[in-house]
Parts: sequence; structure tokens; C-alpha cells
Amino acid sequence: MELYLDSANMKEIEEGFKLGFLDGLTTTPTFMQREGITDIDGTIVKLSKMVPVLQIEALGSNAEEIKKEAFRQLDLGLDPKRTVFKIPVSLEGVRACKILRNEGLLVNVHLVYTLQQAYMAMHAGATYVCPLVGRLQDQGHDALSLIEQCVEAVNYYGYDTKIMFSSVRNNEHVRNAINIGVHTITVPLKVLKSLTENIFSQVGTEQFFRDTRMMMVKVKEAIRPGNPIVSSETIIKDALVKMTEHKFGTVVVTHKDGSVIGIFTDGDLRRLLQKEGEHILNKKLKELEYKTPVSIDANAILNEAAALFKQTNVDTIMVTDGGKPVGMLDIQDLKND
Repeated sequence: MELYLDSANMKEIEEGFKLGFLDGLTTTPTFMQREGITDIDGTIVKLSKMVPVLQIEALGSNAEEIKKEAFRQLDLGLDPKRTVFKIPVSLEGVRACKILRNEGLLVNVHLVYTLQQAYMAMHAGATYVCPLVGRLQDQGHDALSLIEQCVEAVNYYGYDTKIMFSSVRNNEHVRNAINIGVHTITVPLKVLKSLTENIFSQVGTEQFFRDTRMMMVKVKEAIRPGNPIVSSETIIKDALVKMTEHKFGTVVVTHKDGSVIGIFTDGDLRRLLQKEGEHILNKKLKELEYKTPVSIDANAILNEAAALFKQTNVDTIMVTDGGKPVGMLDIQDLKND
């Protein structure tokens, strides 16, 4: 099934065709008028250089005028093998279709609302026949049944015509088109962009990124900037300031020579306040007792850190390089880049 973009918005067109697999562009005078386009010919020429196939309107009150308009547009420099002339269905329209097809040009008979109209266009040799699904449904008609009947007619009688599903309003219309077996569909960019969206696909992709990160990223690449280290001579109140500066609930406490004594956490602070009161804020860190801190080498991968978090049931791990503290790894850092 061919996939066309339905638009006259240059930004949308540029974005859509960056995908690299759209078959062409359909546009209308109404779309162009809405976009404030005044130089129709200039726009057509520009679009013809941007897309693989361009479908544009050829208007006229009779077949001869339609033919004249089509050839006038070709004289702008359009490639007849990559240009489809859209003609509203009417008796003169299908006569013009036959004339242009005899000239070897491509024709889309559109604004089709009935099977009889579609039949006339098919029999006149239309390259495309284009019922407007959204508009038909707006008027209370069974548009999907019409599309299905058109596809069946092409297949049963062997017409060399592609049924184009147009006036697409939503994602469900695309599913309808695929199920019915239309040959072509033309879709607004908003709907086109929604076709790959699915919450389960999104969740699965995010999980793959997270799992890949856990296997590929080293601890030193995941730790936050800054190294919350304080001397054992520091008073608890100043250690609290250090925590706040680094946005960590932990500081590493070291001797004067830089060797690690232990770590002091905001949890330790709460316990001390409950036990001894506010006067402990002026105590020096060297007056406290410490357990051996949980640490990990900076070159370990995050998977190893995750296992260590689970094993020790702590929220923060000291990161060392060559035995020296270089930072802290918070359990939340496993989840965030």
C-alpha cells in the first residue's frame, strides 16, 4: 500500500519526508489557501523538487479547460512521470481523465462519494480513485463500505486503478485502510506520527535503554559532579552545609592525610538529634563512631553497583579510585543519566 502525506504546510512536508519512505504528497487548493500561499505555481514547483510524486489539482469547467490547465502546469517544469493531476469527479472530469490518460499522464479522480462515481473514473482509466472517508462519515454515510466496494470492483473487473483512502482523521482510519486492502492512503502528519505510538512499545524501549546502561556505563560516569568530602575536624553543622551544597544526604569524612574514616549521613544526624539534642551540631565529626563505609571502584559497571545496593540495603555508596574517594553514588543515579 502506497503511503502519501496530505498537507500544504512546508514544515510538515519537510518533517514528513525526512522519514525517507513516503511515496508522495497530496495537496489541495484549500490546504494552500489555509497556509496563506499566494504563489500557487511557485509552491507547486518547489514541492515537485521535494517529494517523489506530487498530486496537484487541475481545475476547469470542462474537459478541454482541465487538459489545458494540466499542460500549463507541466510547462512549469514538472516531471509527467512524477506528477498526478487531481480532477474532481463529474462527467466532464472523467472525460478529461480519459483525455489525459491517452496523453500518458497520471490522473487522480477525487471527491468521490458513490460507487457509481468510482466506476466511471475506473472505466475512464483513472490512475487513482479517491473517496473521502472522513467527510463521508461526517455526513452519516458508511464510508468504509464504499471503500471496500471500490477495492472489490478494481480486483473483480481488473481495472488498472488504485483506490486511495483519503480524508483520514485518526489512527483507526489507517487500520481500516489496511484491513480493507486499499492500494494507497494519504495521511495528515499528525496521524502519521501517531502510527508508531504504543505505550507497551515505549515502556519496552525504555527498559532496553535502562538495561543497556546498566551493562555499559561505569560508576564514574554516573556519579554527580562534586565530591562531598569533609575533614574529621569539621563540625556537624558545617557538614550539613556541605551536604546541602552537593545535594547529597551523605559526606565522606577523612583524616588530614586524606584516608577515609567513614561516612556521615542525614540519617545519622537525625538519630543524634533525637538522642542528644541540638548541642551535637557543634560536635566535630572525629568525635563520632563510624562503620566501615560501603564502597565501590569507579571503574565498576552499574550492574555491580545495583547488586551492592541490594546486598547492603544502603541508599548511597562511596566511590573510590585507587583507594581514594572520588564521589558518591546514590541509588537514584542508577535510574537517571
